[in-house]
Amino acid sequence: MTKPMILVAGGAGYIGSHMVLDLLRAGYPVVTLDNLSRGHRDLIPGGKFCAGDLGKPDDIERVFREYPIAAVMHFAAHSLVGESVNEPLLYYRNNVTNTLALLEVMQQARVRHFIFSSTAAVYGEPQQTPITEDHPCAPENPYGASKLAVERILYDLSQAGDMRYSILRYFNAAGADASGTIGERHHPETHLIPLVLQVATGEREAIHIFGDDYPTPDGTCLRDYIHVSDLTRAHLLTLEALLGGRDNSIYNLGNSTGYSVRQIIDTARSITGHTIPAITAPRRKGDPAVLIADSGRIREQLGWQPRYENIREIIQTAWQWHRQEAGI
Repeated sequence: MTKPMILVAGGAGYIGSHMVLDLLRAGYPVVTLDNLSRGHRDLIPGGKFCAGDLGKPDDIERVFREYPIAAVMHFAAHSLVGESVNEPLLYYRNNVTNTLALLEVMQQARVRHFIFSSTAAVYGEPQQTPITEDHPCAPENPYGASKLAVERILYDLSQAGDMRYSILRYFNAAGADASGTIGERHHPETHLIPLVLQVATGEREAIHIFGDDYPTPDGTCLRDYIHVSDLTRAHLLTLEALLGGRDNSIYNLGNSTGYSVRQIIDTARSITGHTIPAITAPRRKGDPAVLIADSGRIREQLGWQPRYENIREIIQTAWQWHRQEAGI
């Protein structure tokens, strides 16, 4: 039986490109829409590619005219917390206004299935951990606020009868596809694991630890890391559930285990054989001591189970990719 065509907005980015790869492996025809402002054409592993901007409705309409799109997966957001604080209008325009343009074209084309890449940043400072989907949402930066705004828009559209959606709130995406063909490439890079590995490849001199006096076992922040391929498998499960008639859903995606900054650095040292010098620096404003997901809902409802639950395995896949990128 022929599977329906899926549009991946932002499919040239880190998570989007892995989503395209796993959709293709699962037998779905895929169209990627990306303006390549932050994505990379060479990371798109196959399918159709349309160069276009969600800020230009004509670009979106062209894709829906040319292809029989059955569902949309949205990865085309800006996602740097610090940048969002400094340039809030950029984030509200790209993450909210441009998403509205996409949703309007979907309505016109009568495409009702939407899977949204959201974030744990919608929760703000956690009141308790692990964090469940019912935790109050009180984002502390424009990035989280822009994601929460879209979540509300999706709810209102569904109440009007025009949308069926799944919202996936990520914790810390990490790693690379086991094939080594695609991985994480950001300019600038802000995620801890690639920053640590860039010290091992010689691209950086040292890694900075922002605060070593938190109320955690070793004084550094604890974070929940989830392998990017586990993220994409969760998207596949929610896609199939939506296409099969399942109702709207919101799911946390994490391993439900916290690893400290020092644990990440020590594991990277063991894997790479590099000393990876670390410099302690003052805390960054807004960094919670602990962020850990309760992902029980998607495990129970859709049978999702992470394949990469050990941080060493996650970092090993990332190291394979970053060595290749650095040519070593």
